[in-house]
Amino acid sequence: MKLLVNIDVDDLARAEAFYTNAFGLRPARRFGDAVVELLGADAPLYLLRKDSGTAGAADSLRDYARHWTPIHCDVVVEDLDAALARALAAGARQEGAIREASWGRIVTVADPFGHGWCLLQFLGRGYDEIAT
Repeated sequence: MKLLVNIDVDDLARAEAFYTNAFGLRPARRFGDAVVELLGADAPLYLLRKDSGTAGAADSLRDYARHWTPIHCDVVVEDLDAALARALAAGARQEGAIREASWGRIVTVADPFGHGWCLLQFLGRGYDEIAT
C-alpha cells in the first residue's frame, strides 16, 4: 500500500510557502494551477486548491477556519523547539503548551488553512516506551 496525503487549501501559493517553510518539504510536480506535489516526508503531500464555500465531502461546504477531524497527521522531528519555531514563523498557530510524556514531547499547531498537526519529538525508545 502507498499512502498519499491530500490537503485542501484556498490559496495554493500561500500553502506551498507554508509547507515548504514549516516542514522543509520541497515542491515536485505541478498539475496545472490547482495541485502541487510536495516531497520530503514518508508520504507525498498534495496541496489541492479548492475555493472556500465549494462542496466538500458529504455535501458540506469547505470552510478554512479552524476545524477538527478524527484523522490528523503527526510530523516527527529531531528538535521540537526548532520545529515549532519554524512552523510558527511560517504562519502556524500554536494550540496549547508543549507536553512531555515517557515516549517524547508533543505540541499541536494549526496551519493557516485550519488543518491541525501534531509535532512530535521521540525520546528514549519513542512509542516503545509505552508499548504493551
